[in-house]
Amino acid sequence: MMDLIKTIEEQQKRAGAQPFNIGDTVAVYFKIIEGKTERIQKFEGLVIAMKNAGARKTFTVRKNSFGVGVERVFPYESPRIVKVDVTRPGKVRRAKLYYIRDKVGKGAKVKELLGAAATEAMNARNAAADAAAAAKEAPAATTENK
Repeated sequence: MMDLIKTIEEQQKRAGAQPFNIGDTVAVYFKIIEGKTERIQKFEGLVIAMKNAGARKTFTVRKNSFGVGVERVFPYESPRIVKVDVTRPGKVRRAKLYYIRDKVGKGAKVKELLGAAATEAMNARNAAADAAAAAKEAPAATTENK
């Protein structure tokens, strides 16, 4: 029974899912379907939590929008996520950053992970995200043209 669940979860995994960490500031590009039209919307914020459970893995992104904190939970393996760009790698010592909810202004900032290695790793992850997004869009474009 457990093997059956694992095989189904393996089939649901998203090809080219990008690695990122808690504390990173990310831009999540995801598809929104309104009627027959499809568009890509960007949600940029701080990754404050990750729940790891195979294909049910989720991550929570928090941003401030006009002085109001907005959080959104994304399924990590969702086919609607086009790509996840890391804009700022964060340096944190916690697994869950729920304390950020109570902070205001400068106190709500997370230290940035600096250095050549961190910048190189971030650029490599973003290049992989762009390649995965391009590969995902190419088959979609060919099916639409038929």
